[in-house]
Amino acid sequence: MTPARAWLLCGLLFCATALSFLDRQVLSVLAPKLMADFRMSNTEYSRVVFAFVLSYTVMFSLGGRLMDRLGTKVGLALSVGLWSLASAAHSLAAGAWTLGASRFLLGVGEGACFPAVTKGAVEWTAPEQRALAVGFANGGSAFGAVIAPPLTAWAAGTLGWRGAFLGTALIGLLWLAAWLFAFRGVELPRPVGLAAERVSFTSLLARPEVRRLLLARFFFDPVFYFYMFWIPQYLSRERGLSLQEIGSLTWIPFFALGITNIAAGRVSDLLVTRGWTPRRARMTMMLIAAIVTPASWLASSAPTAPIAIGLMSLLMMAHGVWIANFITLIGDTVAPREVGTAVGLTGTCGGIAAMLSNLVTGPVIDHYSFAPVFLVSAILYPIAWVVLAAGHRPRPHAALGEIA
Repeated sequence: MTPARAWLLCGLLFCATALSFLDRQVLSVLAPKLMADFRMSNTEYSRVVFAFVLSYTVMFSLGGRLMDRLGTKVGLALSVGLWSLASAAHSLAAGAWTLGASRFLLGVGEGACFPAVTKGAVEWTAPEQRALAVGFANGGSAFGAVIAPPLTAWAAGTLGWRGAFLGTALIGLLWLAAWLFAFRGVELPRPVGLAAERVSFTSLLARPEVRRLLLARFFFDPVFYFYMFWIPQYLSRERGLSLQEIGSLTWIPFFALGITNIAAGRVSDLLVTRGWTPRRARMTMMLIAAIVTPASWLASSAPTAPIAIGLMSLLMMAHGVWIANFITLIGDTVAPREVGTAVGLTGTCGGIAAMLSNLVTGPVIDHYSFAPVFLVSAILYPIAWVVLAAGHRPRPHAALGEIA
């Protein structure tokens, strides 16, 4: 595959992650309308949301393993096709149960997205460009989060809420056509046979370096989920902002995330080209990010909402640096045929941690305030970095980037 074709495909991977975050956020934007139409209580709505989180968390691992068996081309095509059909199914919902079923199906499709995207970016680019490719491909998610609120509001106002869901499904099908067309004339190795069969959860979990990756993600992923699901509530409850004011501010941290996701990968690659080992480059960038994350605690005591948003944006910038290098570190640690499964396992660990942390976050906020949650968010990245750094011993087969 030529470098030009590889970067074209990485551009489509960027669009896929943007589409995944767009599709999952349509519901949250339309929630007030849907809850009124279906006469849903907050409890019923929370179950609809849980249906997505549950299937998404499980499919992160199962979908990652499937991507290693099918390959990125076929695997991601099936993933996007399934979640586009799930988006369309939302338009047929008649109540909480059918909406929850559509949401569950959406999670099944989207669970394989990030393992597939990471696998493709790792396989198709040279080691000295790997972090940039991974950061760029995964960075689409942040831009999907930026465009989701205004685009969904416009579509719902023009086409109705059912039309908004159909619109996102159509975008997914258009992406699918472009994806398949982009592979014309490209010969890819078939991911079948004994090589594919040897990729297993047990073999990965037997390695200490993989277990450290899983434990690290268990620590830091709840911070991102907290920012995804609770920041609008924080701005409303603690800062007294209106819905319009919240909408005009909440895109800023995600925009910062998207920029640093890509830029951090490029800086990490430059360090590798200057003679650093891939692991040293990734870990150094992640250490810098971990040092910045106490800004999350300062956000809770900021004197004004714009300053709080600025500090939260700083946390999200740090997360962009962190996640681009963390995902690339997975690609450096395991073989290419194992990348999807390994990324999936870490995502499942993060999702489990997020579900558990959300059960705690609500009562803490009700009984105290958001301040303790922001404080814990400030220390989780440093803990995760220590987990990754502790007990590391170079293994001759471990780092693909160091072998190449």
